[in-house]
Amino acid sequence: MADKMVIGISARALFDLTKEHAIYETQGVAAYCSYQIANEQVPLKPGPGFGLIRSFLALNQAGEDPLVEVIIMSHNSPDTSLRVFHTIRHYHLPITRAVLVSGASLAPYLEAFHTDLYLSACEEDVQCAIDSGIAAGIICTEQGGTFASHAGWNGRPAQIRIAFDGDAVLFTDESERIFQTRGLHAFEENEERNARTPLAEGPFAQFLKKLSALQERLTAETGECPIRTALVTARSAPAHERVIRTLRAWQVRVDEAFFLGGLEKKAVLAAFGAQIFFDDQSVHTLSAAEAVPAARVPYRKKKGRESLSDEVSIHRAG
Repeated sequence: MADKMVIGISARALFDLTKEHAIYETQGVAAYCSYQIANEQVPLKPGPGFGLIRSFLALNQAGEDPLVEVIIMSHNSPDTSLRVFHTIRHYHLPITRAVLVSGASLAPYLEAFHTDLYLSACEEDVQCAIDSGIAAGIICTEQGGTFASHAGWNGRPAQIRIAFDGDAVLFTDESERIFQTRGLHAFEENEERNARTPLAEGPFAQFLKKLSALQERLTAETGECPIRTALVTARSAPAHERVIRTLRAWQVRVDEAFFLGGLEKKAVLAAFGAQIFFDDQSVHTLSAAEAVPAARVPYRKKKGRESLSDEVSIHRAG
């Protein structure tokens, strides 16, 4: 089905592989492989992307063409992947497809599988996805064994709740660069002057559009929508109008919007109950990950143009 949502996710984003990754980092590949094989019948605990994926898969109805397909995309070898598949079966997740590359690059396969969203803990893979025009995020795994407390995996699948930053995520970083190089006053003047000029599409624009179309379809078919989205941005008035008009021009649906003017985002994200939050800066994703799953969106690499620094003030445009 042409409009099916395809989500690629790494094993470390779906399940909690904190201990296993530490073995890999400190003892090497052989020790990691031995450990996985020795424990392949022991189910892994849910990871940061588990709640989101489980809720997405719950949209599919038996006997009908699936609305969502999830594909495991992993650097594991086929031999060491059995534990992941046993864990998938343990949680009754209807995931049947996998890409297992034994340490090679996953980048060529993201486009081959028509991936709409890719979640991984590997920055190199996510960077390749972003550079190829695929929405992708480096999911925070620093929280260790706290993933089970995040909404959406215990009991019935929860309503899908996805939160997005604005500049450099849904939109390009063009306005953000004005803020960084010329200051807040120049940024606000630019946004007021261009209030009726839609912002250019950022790395997650197409994903949001497809998600919005899925929301409309589900609402038309069932009368209610199991997906809810939010814009959580450090923008504030007068820079809000251009954002609202941009989303209107794109004909996309955003259910909630928070123009925080530089306030910390964690409390708002917790109140919203986000199953995932996408932001371009680690200062925001690391803070948010204390309350909800979060993923950092790297800047797309462009020849002759340096990316924005990842270490910028919380009082930023997006």
